[in-house]
Amino acid sequence: MATVINAPAGEKTAYHVRAGGEGANFSVAGFNLWYGAKQALFDIDMEIQKGLVTALIGPSGCGKSTLLRCMNRMNDLIDGIRIGGRMTLDGSDIYAPRVDVIALRKRMGMVFQKPNPFPMSIFENVIYPLRIDGVRDRGVLEQVCERALRGAAIWDEVKDRLSESALGLSGGQQQRLCIARAIAADPEVLLMDEPCSALDPIATSKIEELIDELKGHYTIIIVTHNMQQAARVSDNTAFMYLGRLIEYGDTDGMFTNPKLVKTQEYVTGRFG
Repeated sequence: MATVINAPAGEKTAYHVRAGGEGANFSVAGFNLWYGAKQALFDIDMEIQKGLVTALIGPSGCGKSTLLRCMNRMNDLIDGIRIGGRMTLDGSDIYAPRVDVIALRKRMGMVFQKPNPFPMSIFENVIYPLRIDGVRDRGVLEQVCERALRGAAIWDEVKDRLSESALGLSGGQQQRLCIARAIAADPEVLLMDEPCSALDPIATSKIEELIDELKGHYTIIIVTHNMQQAARVSDNTAFMYLGRLIEYGDTDGMFTNPKLVKTQEYVTGRFG
């Protein structure tokens, strides 16, 4: 079934989204964003299904990463940002005046385009979120470190090197370490901004396998330029163009039977 709202240039936004087992836990309603006088996002409406992987696709500059960074308020750090509309996590407006932004970001782990391990040991990288919270119990820290590294499918590779610098790991290992650091804080949502763009095909394959393993434990939202990757890892896909959500639906349907012409042109490589 397709629901239609807010569309550019005469095209209507189509929705045909696979439902998660427990419904949506992150919703976007009428969301707009401006950088100064320039509007970058236009009337975005979507519900992210709990426990599933949602991919954001579209050509460069279409607003994918901007939308993702709004979800944990990373864009608050940019001067001149204005927003309109709502984003809610479990029904609560994340832009409400009294929201604790630090606490919000703990609920929504972030993995960036390039691996960004801290210049410290592998162990200290993983348990950094707990250090920030004042946890000092060595037993707790060791338990969380192992759990997070196992969850990120890198424990067996680093368990005998925990005191060594994280900067000595390969690029793919560093990215999995960053995922371990993100899940060490026990978030509800994982935001991934092109997590494989700086990796080789083998490392990319490991990250994609990891995403599949993490699905269900976390709600995952991934920005990717790679349509094949979106098709492989995601349950739902959102196609964005010129700051607008054009089509949002079940990934299989989006790639085999898109509802709108613009979506079909993009997924078949006619532009982008």
